[in-house]
Amino acid sequence: MPEIEISALEIPRALARDGSDDFTAANTLRNLTDDMVGVYPELTYDPVVEIAVWQPSVFEERRMLVARDQGRIVGRGDYSTTLGEDADTAWIHASVHPDYRRRGIGSRLLSELEAIAMDAGKRKVHVYVPTLPSDGDLLAAPTGYGAVPRDAAGTLFLQKHRYTFEQVERVSRLPLPVPGLHSLVDDAIKRCSRDYAVHEWAGPCPEKWRDDLALLYTRMSTDEPSAGLEPPEDVWTAERVAEQDQRLHDSTATAVYAAIEHVASGELVAYTSLMVPQQLELAVLQDNTIVLSEHRGHRLGNLLKVLNLAHLERVAPGHPSVITYNAEENRPMLSVNEAVGFAPIGYESAWKKELR
Repeated sequence: MPEIEISALEIPRALARDGSDDFTAANTLRNLTDDMVGVYPELTYDPVVEIAVWQPSVFEERRMLVARDQGRIVGRGDYSTTLGEDADTAWIHASVHPDYRRRGIGSRLLSELEAIAMDAGKRKVHVYVPTLPSDGDLLAAPTGYGAVPRDAAGTLFLQKHRYTFEQVERVSRLPLPVPGLHSLVDDAIKRCSRDYAVHEWAGPCPEKWRDDLALLYTRMSTDEPSAGLEPPEDVWTAERVAEQDQRLHDSTATAVYAAIEHVASGELVAYTSLMVPQQLELAVLQDNTIVLSEHRGHRLGNLLKVLNLAHLERVAPGHPSVITYNAEENRPMLSVNEAVGFAPIGYESAWKKELR
């Protein structure tokens, strides 16, 4: 039997028109091996969106490994990290075609990804594994919130490779359109203090708000619950915001924003965004939502959520759902989502391994 070869995949600038390129094949493999995609096809990864994410950046580094059987891609390993002196963490993921499992391919991919992280001086790696609800034996998260199937393939695989289970993220789905949404918006606006003003935009961030949005992005990396993962501060700048906007433009996806300005300071203190794919059959992904801690307690999270859903309905209607990810211990945000109509459809387990 020929040896399965593992090598780096050179990311192309563009996809082949007929879908024959290796990046598209690797994307197809990712969709095939993601249990959530299998049950909810609306979560399918679009290669047009993905290739824009994988283009070179001065702020982030990404690498992809592929395992080949006589040229056919049967395994994939992803590596990503932020750049800078404090960037001590890499995010990695290995997936293997169902017909090629239990042959050591996943272990080889994981080992090579860890080696890349160690060579780059990283202190630890994080892995996120999607899982569906199960009636079987569960492994409780050390946070005390949430659990994942104890006998799931990803759970057993990462335990074998000495990863520690740190956190559970809930995957929730909101069917679209939302019944009674405009009444929810009206109610949220009535409850909003006159100390705050609302702003909306779709597409690139207005230049006047780039510095404020960069601060909110940075605070997102430190303010959201992270259990024992200890993620580094991910520092954003106005230039990085502009680069992200360009990537989204290249991907054909659209970012739909709602943000809140503190009138006295003239600064944005909260925002939420939705990533809207071009294909109507695909789900809209809820990106980050944050209210700076010093401005919490004014129901701004609820206002942001319903306001941006109404914004989405105006500028990009017709998608089947919105999908969001939240730490199980983040009860305030889960409550906001549940009040709108989000319901859990699955989970992601977060794992960590110390490299040094």
